[in-house]
Amino acid sequence: MEYISLGRTGLRVSRIGLGAWQFTEAWGLTDYRAAKAVIERAITNGVNFFDTAMLYGLGMSEVFLGRALREIGVKRDEVVVSTKIPGEFLNPSDIYKSIEKSLANLGLSYVDILLAHWPPCWHNFPTCEYARALEKLVELGKVSYLGLSDYPVELVESFRQCLARHDVHVLQLRYNLVERHAEKQHIPYAEKNNMTVQAWSPIAKGALTGKYEPGSLRFEDIRSREPLFHPDNYSKVWRLVELLREIGSKYGKKPVQVALNWLIMSSPVVVPIPGAKRPEQVDELVGATGWRLSYSDWRLLEEESRRIEISYSVFYREKEVAI
Repeated sequence: MEYISLGRTGLRVSRIGLGAWQFTEAWGLTDYRAAKAVIERAITNGVNFFDTAMLYGLGMSEVFLGRALREIGVKRDEVVVSTKIPGEFLNPSDIYKSIEKSLANLGLSYVDILLAHWPPCWHNFPTCEYARALEKLVELGKVSYLGLSDYPVELVESFRQCLARHDVHVLQLRYNLVERHAEKQHIPYAEKNNMTVQAWSPIAKGALTGKYEPGSLRFEDIRSREPLFHPDNYSKVWRLVELLREIGSKYGKKPVQVALNWLIMSSPVVVPIPGAKRPEQVDELVGATGWRLSYSDWRLLEEESRRIEISYSVFYREKEVAI
């Protein structure tokens, strides 16, 4: 496993982290024993960076992750744990209550990274008010460092200006070979300010694994209404998957490993945090590190992915609904 510095924190994290969104009803992995097997395999493979959220299963993901780490016998300073507080919890009084519940779920006395999951766009909590409340958690020792997930750069700047003694060290963004909007503003901003980018959905919710043939897409989880898997979009994605297969064959690697390797080559601040439902999938994810694509292969993927334009309005109805 490769390791890099997490922003300006001094923490060392694995080049591939493990996201824990899948330990929820949304993804169908609600068996603790299965979740523990995934986490244990990650630890065995040198993964020390784990990401969860308060809303993942309304605490289920946090409980699974914390319990597994304890039962596996991992020492606290051997792992870096990030969790996220949703926008609707960003009223200061809810912030203090929520972190207490989160730490109880995780079985930790502090969390390494706390990220605001998204802006409080439905409640209009003043940015400085909740920024200073989050900063207070750092002062009180409940949180080591702050981050922001799915925030526009303009609001990242506003949030940072509200802080008195601390700063933002992590930005979490949707980023993969198909969805590259983060490259326009966020990644240059993170590079300039020495922040780490946690790339969520780095394999496009499984679309880049090569496991799903066009015309046979049937999902019982959150992907049932995912625009990436709509035929209008997936036909474009599949051409890229075929190229991932072709390039991977030269290195003895699978499409998912090539897709993740391309991400970590594209910016020194990017740390993908893919999820896994089975231990064998963890082995595949970790196999994305310890080697590098050639420049020519990296460029082929760059050019092919640039041709893909994903439409997110594909499920929008074009006709009147019968009543």
